[in-house]
Amino acid sequence: MNQVRAKKHLGQHFLTDETIARRIGDTLSLEGYDTVLEIGPGMGVLTKYLLEKNTDTHVIEIDTESVDYLSQHYPKLHGKILSKDFLKHDFYKEFDGKPFAITGNFPYNISTQIVFKMLEMRDRVPEFSGMFQKEVAERICEKKGTKAYGILSVLVQAFYDAEYLFTVSEDVFNPPPKVKSGVLRLIRKSNYHLDCNEKMLFNVVKTAFNQRRKTLRNSLKSLNLPDSLREDSIFDLRPEQLSTEDFIELTRKIEAYAV
Repeated sequence: MNQVRAKKHLGQHFLTDETIARRIGDTLSLEGYDTVLEIGPGMGVLTKYLLEKNTDTHVIEIDTESVDYLSQHYPKLHGKILSKDFLKHDFYKEFDGKPFAITGNFPYNISTQIVFKMLEMRDRVPEFSGMFQKEVAERICEKKGTKAYGILSVLVQAFYDAEYLFTVSEDVFNPPPKVKSGVLRLIRKSNYHLDCNEKMLFNVVKTAFNQRRKTLRNSLKSLNLPDSLREDSIFDLRPEQLSTEDFIELTRKIEAYAV
């Protein structure tokens, strides 16, 4: 098998630039964990550089044609290829319960879902890096006060330090996507256990940004908050005016009234 055919329904755009592949492989610090999981390796352009490192590299790939290709061309991956759907797979028992980093050239059509799944596993994932559609990568790393700042920005940055690393041109993929790509790195914060109800934080952030042009007093009406709380000056603001820390503080205030 010489090549894998890119499948549109899987959002596959195979990276062809070896220099960029090596740069993505070098985004991981390899500190605080021994295992790396690559999502959607395709034909292994990034995988080969991960296998060079002093780490235990595993891959997860939904495309059976890619799985066959990887099995034939990368003997070091023997027993380390998960032929599964990352979004549906239960990682609870994988890697003996030990921490692992995630990286990859992520399919655009599921990239935000990959991030939300990673957040569900934040106790296990101290580091995350990879390539997204440029707009999505920028959104994840964005700070308050801009149109790009939103649900992903707040929830990722509540638990991770986010850094946009570099931009990748369309012409280094086969087939080329219609937009540029961006590579980022997320490093979990030392204090990632938040001083608030984390499930409530997710709900507050998502509810607020679902009506992002309205003030919190209006966008959070569905939470049925007491009038005495809604008089707080923070409710005069729109969601993009709140930092991650502000949302955590808001969640604490809502919690206090819920007791």
